Amino acid sequence: MKRTTRILAWLAGLAALAIVVSAVLLHAPDKSRAVLDVAYPADYRTVEGVRLRLRDTGPRDAPAVILLHGFGASLDTWDAWAQGLSSRFRVVRFDLPGFGLTGPDPTGDYSDARAIRILLGLLDDLGIDRAGIVGSSLGGRIAWSFAARHPDRVSRLVLISPDGFASPGFAYGEAAGVPVVMRALPYVAPRGLLKANLAAAYARPEALSERVVTRYRDMMLAPGVRKAILARLEQTILFDPGPALSSIRTPTLLLWGEMDRMIPISNAADYLRLMPNAVLVRLPDAGHLPFEEDPRGSLPPVERFLSGETP
Repeated sequence: MKRTTRILAWLAGLAALAIVVSAVLLHAPDKSRAVLDVAYPADYRTVEGVRLRLRDTGPRDAPAVILLHGFGASLDTWDAWAQGLSSRFRVVRFDLPGFGLTGPDPTGDYSDARAIRILLGLLDDLGIDRAGIVGSSLGGRIAWSFAARHPDRVSRLVLISPDGFASPGFAYGEAAGVPVVMRALPYVAPRGLLKANLAAAYARPEALSERVVTRYRDMMLAPGVRKAILARLEQTILFDPGPALSSIRTPTLLLWGEMDRMIPISNAADYLRLMPNAVLVRLPDAGHLPFEEDPRGSLPPVERFLSGETP
């Protein structure tokens, strides 16, 4: 037992040393907020004590659509879709707290309940009674959680490879352990590693442009964001989504890339089993981020669905 304890202590010390060495050799400080604001202009609105970076486009009297991005992304991930939707809809998208130029939540709370309160507050602040809610991955989990709690505020629901079910490393009712190597995140941001992670979300990695990689890295280097990402990981606790999903009567479109390696399309069966008004549209040549990888091919079924037509 003593020998095992010593080995574990040695391994922990070695991991800590690796973090220190990485932090020194690959140190990447936060970027200037002023510089990032110029490079990525948007509007700002304070909701629930958080200064949200947002864009609000399209006719103000048109049906509203809210776009919720995934983990590590920002409102910019929706650029192509927002442009396509803004001729017929009022399109609102924002950087979720802890990401992008919204930056850290002053409360330090990154729970789904907090995200739902902020989304509700934003709708109230913008004078939007009901909206179509579109969410990708983490944003999808927030979207269906919001629809379950506030069905009167959601006209239609679009879930793109949504998160929510248990998976390896994420058991129900337990905080996920943060890998030791992730502790270096507030100090480093290797472009090559980030690019490799992003490429894994594409069916065709060659479609990932250097401009998009730069944007993701810039948003990661926004003041306080990397520490906020760690805080969100530490606070993530999943609960069995069955009761919430089963309660949703809102018409729902599941949009899933058949080549999604992040959240595989096989997960769609659980949503279809539980959600009585859900339909699935499969994208044969898409990965986890169809709105970035192939916006022209992936938007039409969403636009039809939000308009009340068959997707």
